[in-house]
Amino acid sequence: MFDDSNIIAGLEIGTSKICVVVGEQNADGGLNIIGLGQARSRGVRKGEIINPEQVEEDLRAAMFEAEQMANVEIRSVYLGVSGGHIRGFNNRGMHPVVSADREISADDVDDVVKNAKAINLPAENTVIHAVRQHFFVDGQDGVTNPVGMLGARLEVDMHVIHGHANRLQNVIRLVRATSLEVDEIVFNGIASAIALLTGEQKELGALIIDIGGGTTEYVVYSDGVIRHSGVLAVGGDHVSNDLAYGLKVPLSRAEKLKLEHGCALIAESAKGQTISITNELGLELKRVNVGHLQRIMSLRLEEIFQLIAQDLEAVGLTDYLRAGVFLCGGGSRVPGLVTLAENVFQMNVAPGHASAISGLTTALDQPEFATAIGLVKFGSLKNRKRGVRPSLVSGIKGVFGKILSRS
Repeated sequence: MFDDSNIIAGLEIGTSKICVVVGEQNADGGLNIIGLGQARSRGVRKGEIINPEQVEEDLRAAMFEAEQMANVEIRSVYLGVSGGHIRGFNNRGMHPVVSADREISADDVDDVVKNAKAINLPAENTVIHAVRQHFFVDGQDGVTNPVGMLGARLEVDMHVIHGHANRLQNVIRLVRATSLEVDEIVFNGIASAIALLTGEQKELGALIIDIGGGTTEYVVYSDGVIRHSGVLAVGGDHVSNDLAYGLKVPLSRAEKLKLEHGCALIAESAKGQTISITNELGLELKRVNVGHLQRIMSLRLEEIFQLIAQDLEAVGLTDYLRAGVFLCGGGSRVPGLVTLAENVFQMNVAPGHASAISGLTTALDQPEFATAIGLVKFGSLKNRKRGVRPSLVSGIKGVFGKILSRS
């Protein structure tokens, strides 16, 4: 068995799959993936739990598989969260520097950050992340560390991600029912970005799009910091539903057709091609036009990209994506999806690949594990900042404290 003080586990409870990734942190801070597990997710819709008993059963199966592969006992997890209730926005805080010499101190920085976090959210919502972007000193922008500078007015821009407290607590309570502790909750889009983007790509400007079964999360980085984030309550399962309706076939058959003949673009070879739909006895029930099937898929997938593109255009970030667009999530496996995204965004698009991490290539090469890998990397980064591995049952500090303590 491994020394579990070096073990970090990431858990994503998705609409289609539950994914667990186990990492071992080396003495030098490096991270090695040593285990993974997944199970079909039956009690989640659009990223939110609708049947806790089913989810708990599936969660236990995925955890068991990961523990067996890693040969460890998982006691706590970094938990990915999503859902249409999650929102992100930018906020600016201001603090007057009142010291006689006008030198900005660490206390001034703490105060301005607190002011930026003091936002008027709906009563039922709670902050998940409050991420610093940059500081302003007397109007001078782009300041990364104002301590020691002289100024009368200190400001900070932050990106705040928040969600419905009870919905977040529901998933935390469910995980705890399996005798696991929750180290922290992390927005899935941020976790995927941590897994896939290099520091250079974050500086240049990049868009991560994580297409899951019931939701699509996206995050924009520029100048090394998060600029924008969002969630669409649309994913790969909606493509299957569209096929079931448009082709007039059962949902299970639509899912199979999507996997076997699906494409984000209408392939030239598909025009005029038909496939036979048979029953259990092998008798033909109907024939389906492959071109029509692919047209249905293309329309839905294009809609997802168009909604994101319109959102980025509205906030003026389209021209800041010099590193391009990166796709991940199980829904990104569709053939032709990269080309479709390039047509919509009019820039370079590529499948995301986990960076600065080693271990099981079966996890690193699968887009559906991106979020869980990012959760492990998030935990590793937190541990390195602390300098020690936190207690597996210790309380969570920061913006997560209230929501975890109420669960």
